[in-house]
Amino acid sequence: MKLRNAGIIDPTKLDASKTQAVRIASQKVGQDLYRDVYDMTFHDKSGRVIEVITSSEASSAECSMGSVDVYVVSRKLADN
Repeated sequence: MKLRNAGIIDPTKLDASKTQAVRIASQKVGQDLYRDVYDMTFHDKSGRVIEVITSSEASSAECSMGSVDVYVVSRKLADN
């Protein structure tokens, strides 16, 4: 929703079969409450790749207990 509202993605143009979500961190922050961080990659049908990092709080009762922070990855720096 946030990516669409920001004009970063158009859900009708995404190739959902290529969407990836990898949990990169999970931290217990309360009784039955965790902060989860995901690296998510979206591909649109033209070949463009959009990578984001999300952070949200979740419990066993609700997958999201509040708002989700979304950070768009503009560039990855890696050792080659």
